[in-house]
Amino acid sequence: MSRPAAAPARLLHMIGNAHIDPVWLWQWPEGFQEARATFWSAIHRMAEYPDFVFTCDQVALLAFVEEADPALFEEIRKRVADGRWVNVGGWWVEPDCNVPTGESFVRQGLLGQRYLREKFGVAATVGLNADPFGHNATLPQILRKQGLEAYCFLRPGPHEAQLPGNPFWWEAADGSRVLAYRIPHEYCSPRADIAYHTDKAMAQLPPGLDSAMVFYGVGNHGGGPTKDNIDSVHRLDRLGAYGELRLSSPLAYVEDVFASGVELPVWRGDLQHHAAGCYAAHSGIKAWMRSAEHALVVAERWASVASAVAGTPYPHESLTHAWKQVLFNQFHDILPGTSIEPAYDDARDQLGEARSIARRTVNLALQTLARDTDIPFREGTQPVLVFNPHPWRVRADVECEFGLAIERPWVEDDAGQPVPSQSTRPLATTSNPKRIAFPADLPPLGHRLYWIRPGSQAPGSVGDHGSAVRGPASTPVLENAHLRAEVDPATGWLRTLLDKATGVDLMAGVDAPHTVVTDDPTDTWGHRVVSYASPGTPFTCTSARIVESGPVRTVVRVESTYERSRLVEEIILGADARHLEVRIDLDWQEKLRLLKLRFPVGLQDPSATYEIPYGHLTRPADGAEEPGQSWVDVSGTHANGTRAGLAVVNDAKSAYDVSGSDIGITAARSPVYAWHEPRQLEPDGLYSYQDQGRQTFRYLLVPHAGDWRDAGVVRLAAELTEPAQPAYESFHPGVRPATASFAVEGEHGRAGSVVTTVLKRAEDGDGLVVRAYESAGVPAAWSLDLGFAGRTVSATFAPHEIRSFLVPFDPDRPVVEIDLLEDPLADTEPSLESATESATEPSLEPAGAESATPEVAAAVAAATNTADEGVPGDA
Repeated sequence: MSRPAAAPARLLHMIGNAHIDPVWLWQWPEGFQEARATFWSAIHRMAEYPDFVFTCDQVALLAFVEEADPALFEEIRKRVADGRWVNVGGWWVEPDCNVPTGESFVRQGLLGQRYLREKFGVAATVGLNADPFGHNATLPQILRKQGLEAYCFLRPGPHEAQLPGNPFWWEAADGSRVLAYRIPHEYCSPRADIAYHTDKAMAQLPPGLDSAMVFYGVGNHGGGPTKDNIDSVHRLDRLGAYGELRLSSPLAYVEDVFASGVELPVWRGDLQHHAAGCYAAHSGIKAWMRSAEHALVVAERWASVASAVAGTPYPHESLTHAWKQVLFNQFHDILPGTSIEPAYDDARDQLGEARSIARRTVNLALQTLARDTDIPFREGTQPVLVFNPHPWRVRADVECEFGLAIERPWVEDDAGQPVPSQSTRPLATTSNPKRIAFPADLPPLGHRLYWIRPGSQAPGSVGDHGSAVRGPASTPVLENAHLRAEVDPATGWLRTLLDKATGVDLMAGVDAPHTVVTDDPTDTWGHRVVSYASPGTPFTCTSARIVESGPVRTVVRVESTYERSRLVEEIILGADARHLEVRIDLDWQEKLRLLKLRFPVGLQDPSATYEIPYGHLTRPADGAEEPGQSWVDVSGTHANGTRAGLAVVNDAKSAYDVSGSDIGITAARSPVYAWHEPRQLEPDGLYSYQDQGRQTFRYLLVPHAGDWRDAGVVRLAAELTEPAQPAYESFHPGVRPATASFAVEGEHGRAGSVVTTVLKRAEDGDGLVVRAYESAGVPAAWSLDLGFAGRTVSATFAPHEIRSFLVPFDPDRPVVEIDLLEDPLADTEPSLESATESATEPSLEPAGAESATPEVAAAVAAATNTADEGVPGDA
């Protein structure tokens, strides 16, 4: 029976799929079993219906099936070859698309796409993240550089974000675009007839479309398309009310759109908001994840150096396994905190394994580098090698704890000069533990030797560069040449934060609490929440006192309580620091409540900027709960007319708001685990609540003159999450000097706006992969001298651009630009002269420069021509 002649001239691509949550209301073994059962079901449907096509994403599930059921995997391979099993997505899992770092999104595609190419001969070209709760604004650039031309998603829904059309072009800040399609209604369907499901989907699509996609199949706990589903598609096609219904795939739909040549509207920015409570739910998974992500990129750097310099084998296999553990736990019901409680025991163990692999890798690398360092014998001393994991100079206070019989310890550097030091609280509670803090001035991606020495140091050799005094009414004061901070003993928070460079006291005229506890009756997801920036009750300060003062730093400890909860904040000002460090120890015992740490400042006309994966985004200062990476900034005009601002940097949190000129960090939320409305909590129910107990994290307060770019906030965040590492050493001869640097980032542009993030061994062949991104939104020149490999990479970056390079160890082979799958890009051109002996080694123009706007092209050219003079600011 053919379709009636009166049927609309419209094609519905019916996308048979099975959205599988490997973890949610179940643990991963159940999710993996369900994947195996679902995939067999899809294979059986293909035998029964010659026109049936199955769409699959989440490479982790395919990898498990390959291992657990080779016969099933072989059937899948055959159907891929037939074109009836279509792999899309290209990522290891469907991750949360806000909280992971930019590099994690790179690795999702690196591991996912390479697996598809290796096992099936073809990578995905259509991205699919059906169920994540929002999508960061950098993704179009990352997707394009992973070979993905289109992107399908469900959330935010039509009631949460009004998009310009469907489909549309989604454009990143660098100008990269993907064809984007919001799945109408739902990605899964009932088990039986799908007419009602199709009705709901069509109601969400713009009128007048010639073609569209409707996703169907039983999902979440797997299942996939049923016989009743497929039979109903055939029936609805014969009726003709919707036009033609074709069992199809996202790839076929995208090809139709591209072939049509239709002009599409453009969306710039992120795709938000859905389930805003997920940015803060389960503090543990957020902290474990950030720690593991940064531990792995540091491990890759040191392993790359040690393999080239000391011959230490590069642990490709173990690092890849660790990354897979990290990527799996970024799944959109694990990392957002919405799974059942036992799932987080699994996540803790898996991320712990990843962190353990990273730390073992770092330890082996540093030990082998230290082994070859010349450390002469000095009677009664303890040598300490301090390692800097960044390819730029780092000045940081480091702490060392030891039980050696060294009385009145002090520190000397590798040149024999005394270094300021002071005793600090030891971690151990034994008979005679010692812990000292001292400032280390460290070479780029290298190490420097310091000596802990006994006895008295030379008189006057170390000056008192900081001060701690008591102001009126016993007010603790922290002050150095750059900052003055006064702590109000009544509130336990700053009454003064004076930036001496600008003369602006950011706290002047501010009367707002630092801690705010509010009732939070919303479910785990925070469905329909727009803002958690509500009035509430502050913690009560019980003590604010100076606990440490000396030539290295001043420490003020503030202790506060709220009902059964306790908060300790140690506010630290280093002798030469331009920021305050605060160390948090929170014992949270509240249920169905939320804690905001607030940072109000006295600024007018505020502008709010958030770090997002491999970029930043300006958002309204309207109190909305927003996802962010390590930092948020508010800048504006002080009452005296001076431009000023405050950036808050942290190492564990990802939920923020900016309300006027008041930054808020959501430090704790305590909903019931996996509580999804409309289910209501029973008054006498026995429930388990999130975030109960102790957690620790750190944050920085960075005052500046009104532009976060000039305050070095991006690098401060990197140094906070990837800190310098001291290592005790013995005495031994070595071929390398006590101070050594293995890679140096060139200082080009505005505050070094291009930041090197990745140095690793290539997935294929004998070489290194270097990745960097432009962080300030300005064109910039950049270089990286890989002294340990005898190579230099140099390039110009367009604003917001991510670029990657393959650096062969063979000096006769050129450096080439690669995409995020580590495939060479075509038609790369030289840009800057290499600074190594190989003067003809190419560096590169920005990818896609031929299609850049004239304004961008001119700005890039200006950056190249004025590399020694800096680059222009924002247009």
